[in-house]
Amino acid sequence: MPRHFAVGNGNMLINLDRFTRIRDLYYPYVGQLNHVGGYVCRIGVWADGAFTWLGDDGWTIEAGYVADSLVTQVRAVHEALGLTLDINDGVHQRDNIYLKRIRVSNRMAAEREVRLFFTQDFAINETEVGDTAAFYPHNRTVFHYKKNRYFMANGSAGGEGIVQYSMGVKRFHQAEGTWRDAEDGHLMGNSIAQGSVDSTIGFRLRLPAGGTDVAYYWLSVGESLEEVKRLDQYVRDSAPGKLLDRVQVYWQRWSNKEERDYADLPEPVVSMFKQSLLIVRTQTDSRGAIIAANDTDIMNYNRDHYSYMWPRDGALIAYAMSMAGYHETVVPFYAFCERTLAPEGYLHHKYNPDGTVGSSWHPFIAGGQAQLPIQEDETALVLFSLWQFYRQSGNIELCQSLYGSLIRKSAKFLRGYIEPELKLPKPSYDLWEERYGIYTFTVAAVYGGLKAAAQFSALFGDQERSERYAQSAEYVKSGMLEHLWDEETGRFARGLFWQDGVWVKDMTPESSVYGIFEFGVLAADDPRVVSTMRSLRQELTIRTEVGGVARYKNDYYFQRSSDIDRIPGNPWIICTLWMAEWEIECARTPEELAAPRATLEWVTRQALETGVLPEQLDPFDGSPLSVAPLTWSSATFVLAVVKYLNKAKELAARSGS
Repeated sequence: MPRHFAVGNGNMLINLDRFTRIRDLYYPYVGQLNHVGGYVCRIGVWADGAFTWLGDDGWTIEAGYVADSLVTQVRAVHEALGLTLDINDGVHQRDNIYLKRIRVSNRMAAEREVRLFFTQDFAINETEVGDTAAFYPHNRTVFHYKKNRYFMANGSAGGEGIVQYSMGVKRFHQAEGTWRDAEDGHLMGNSIAQGSVDSTIGFRLRLPAGGTDVAYYWLSVGESLEEVKRLDQYVRDSAPGKLLDRVQVYWQRWSNKEERDYADLPEPVVSMFKQSLLIVRTQTDSRGAIIAANDTDIMNYNRDHYSYMWPRDGALIAYAMSMAGYHETVVPFYAFCERTLAPEGYLHHKYNPDGTVGSSWHPFIAGGQAQLPIQEDETALVLFSLWQFYRQSGNIELCQSLYGSLIRKSAKFLRGYIEPELKLPKPSYDLWEERYGIYTFTVAAVYGGLKAAAQFSALFGDQERSERYAQSAEYVKSGMLEHLWDEETGRFARGLFWQDGVWVKDMTPESSVYGIFEFGVLAADDPRVVSTMRSLRQELTIRTEVGGVARYKNDYYFQRSSDIDRIPGNPWIICTLWMAEWEIECARTPEELAAPRATLEWVTRQALETGVLPEQLDPFDGSPLSVAPLTWSSATFVLAVVKYLNKAKELAARSGS
């Protein structure tokens, strides 16, 4: 199940499903550690002797965010119970506090008592071994802890706090958990449990006929009992409803901090743009890691996840955010890259949010030959992105601080990692992490990275280095034009691979070839780029009602059809937007912006109802595949919108309108 909602503050990230149930809780880093791990923290409702869990049959759900914010707005209606729940969730923008407000409306013509139950189902530090759950009488809360991780649950309803509670064993032998205890509307009151445990707390409201009242639930997270007690008291003193309203206002101010002329973009696209900015923010750790995705359901397929910082994803996401004017959001990313850069000057495959090297499937030896287990584009794109950051922000101080430790070290590596015979970068893994060779996307990224290094050196008066870096960039460009352009097909190859002692062109149609114009090797309207992109549009468009563009021909990842001519692969959000970016770059009249505008509208329609974008779509029904949200998808939408607005402004100025 995709994660319909993400709410967080850069130190804590909580994912909620469509029913606003907590499914993931990451702390103290965004993406590390997950203290819920995909289990369901249930929400139950009892009225007139009947009980139901949110998510059971009988509920009608309307889900979304409050406009331009990271506060949820969900309406849940249960006709048989005669109840409507209006739910808002958010995480405090500074403190590690999760807040939930439920406005309960009685649709019956009689006074009633309604009881609400909330279950805390934690696996602290990603294991259920050794957890403790206890009722804390000193402030009438329930807290879970292990080592230096504490989670304190509390709430209020009808002028009262917690009126029922119980701690118990879960998922061990025959024990299912205390949530089962709630289903008769009464909790047993067990005050402590240890091991694999959960807890459930209950509240009550007395509603007049047709009446409405509000219940609150909050969760304080910290490193000690004293810390979570202090946060809990802060919520009480400030009033949870007022705190949640302030969270909403903060994010609305954040998402609208830049004044923009949205040209002719329709309102749903504008709304999606702002929500995409916010989604990217939730996936960005305050210490610099920009996480690819935090949807733990992917572990059902591969016993690993996307909660890593890939330097490539991070660099392209940072590029998009800088172009949108959110420079301060991505400053820590570049410091993260500086800290984690290998002594030789390259970045590893991926990193954990705390900066340690992540898991990898790239070997150090293949065919009896030692090799670097890297994707060279990841190192190069950080330099490319950093130069774009400087151009947009003018933050020369940050760039100067990184000049010796990141920029020059990375550029030295890129200059040295060259195959002289071809004038191209040595082999590495492609951006999809699937094959080893020399790939057009990687070559284009290396060109962009070396050009960026040359521009930084010139900026800082280091002219000799600037000339060396610029010459290396042109050297790589000449190798690309000589070896990766295919005259017979009239397009660029995906790359080269070594076979039987010779370099062979891989002519598989490949969407990432867009990097040739994105990273400045050739202009978007260069005839070779035009013929390549037109060919890719023809070869990679999905010919179903869903539409969109595939990664490459015969993409196996989550493949849904073997009819490759009609469905070359599943539609990917980023690949579809890359085609739109090319159309934007090539547009010479306002009318020529119609096609990319249609793509922006298409992407908006493919999002979940909450504005969350997945990695890819089912080509038959458009349902999300793989992870959701994918940060790269949201950021690429942001970048495409910014490019569209810039081009629309340019064309309007050119025409004098």
